[in-house]
Parts: sequence; structure tokens; C-alpha cells
Amino acid sequence: MHVLITGAGGHLGRKLFDALEQEADNTVSGIDIRPVDHPHIHMADLSGNLSWIALLKDVDVIVHLAGDREPAATWSSAIKHNMDATLTLYHHAAAHGVKRVVLASSNWIHGDKRFTDDPLNSATPPGPLNAYGMSKLFGERTGAYFAKYHGLSVICLRIGWTQWTHDNQPGPHMAMGRWGQEMWLSDRDFLNGMRAAICAKDVQFAALNLMSDNPGMRWDIAETKHVIGYHPQDGSPARVSPLIVLKSWIKGALSYKLSSFFENRFPHW
Repeated sequence: MHVLITGAGGHLGRKLFDALEQEADNTVSGIDIRPVDHPHIHMADLSGNLSWIALLKDVDVIVHLAGDREPAATWSSAIKHNMDATLTLYHHAAAHGVKRVVLASSNWIHGDKRFTDDPLNSATPPGPLNAYGMSKLFGERTGAYFAKYHGLSVICLRIGWTQWTHDNQPGPHMAMGRWGQEMWLSDRDFLNGMRAAICAKDVQFAALNLMSDNPGMRWDIAETKHVIGYHPQDGSPARVSPLIVLKSWIKGALSYKLSSFFENRFPHW
């Protein structure tokens, strides 16, 4: 199987590239916006010129990890790197006979649910709060369109939190309190989930949570297990101190409850 990884030089992209490259049944190539010291990772800007299209020849699966990964991404950056680039990728993938695109979506799809008790599954209405989250929702919905009308298999994985620091070990050092800890995704489970999405049979379109099996979390991974055969091997309960509880309560009151009050009571202010 020939797998092309976009963003192959990034935090998650290089982990996946190196893991798949070690498997004898795979041919792995990559694209990154920055130069990478590897003969099979090519420099290209997906939202720029179209010189990268030639790299789609004989590709079976694209894992699309490229884009602006920052939750604080500006609208201009999110539109260029996460929306326009993804739409262009879908178009040329379908035109060149690529069988599947695995899209790196995000937990920020449900950014509005942090201070609620809502279950988080594929039936939960999305509620992105920023340009980054909206751009990931755009990637999911355009993926659904290409799956329905162009025959492209698209699996969107709403990736949890894989940290750059602390060797990606979970714990109270993680930001965003309980919410952050409960979406932890170990390196091993990230690779397991990606492999499952690449190899899954008979999936035309799906948007699925990808977290480790963290006890007590609201992120439902039962559908992920059923649809693509994901088998998480790690999990960690949230360790929430009184200080973390207080900080989360203040953040929820100021950024969620107070803003909702003004929007509902004074919509025309």
C-alpha cells in the first residue's frame, strides 16, 4: 500500500511516517511545507502552486496532517492552510484515483462543550469556537461531500491531545484542566488509530473521536472501535486538584456562561 502523508515533517506526521516506513508492506512518501532531511519527504505548499500533484501517482491513501495546528490560528491562516489546502487536496485525490483520505480533524470541533455535560460522539452537534475549529469542521463537511458525490473514502479523526512536552505523558501538568486530561492520546494509540483508519474496510465516510481509553472521559470512542477496528492500549484518569477545579470554574463562568447570558438576554447590543 502506498501512503502519502501531508505534514510529514511535523510533530505527528514524522511519528507516523517513521512507523509506517518500518512496515514491509508499505510504500510511504510525504509532503511538508518546510524542507525535511529525508529523500521521500518533498517540500510543497498545498495552498500554493500545484507542483505536488505529481506525487499523487499510484497513491492509495492520503493521511492529511498538514495545516495550521494552532487553536489561536487567525482566520486568514485557517482559510489558506486548513480550508483551501484541504479542498484542493480532496479534489486532486479524487481526480487521481486515490482511494481514501484520512483527515486529521480535531477535538476543537466540540470546543463549546467543555463546560457542559454533553456526551461527545458523532451525533453531537459540532460547536467550534474559533477559526481553527471551524476550519476542521469545514474539512469534515467537504470530506462528506467528496465521499458522497465523488466516491472518495474519507475518515476524519477528531484527534485528542498528543503533547510536545513531558514525553506525552498525562497528568495535572496538562492545560485545560479535566477537559485537557480526558482527551489525552498516547503516541501508541495515535499510531494504532491511524493504522486502523488507513486499513479499515467498507467505510465511505466517518467522523470519529481518537483518544486513548481514559476512564471517565466524555469522548465516546465506541464508534471508533466499531467502525475502523481501533484498539486503544493506553488510558489515564484525570487527576484534578482543587486549584484546577477553581481555575476551570472561573474560565467557564467568564468565557462560557457569562457570554451565553449576554448573547441570550441582549442579542442586539
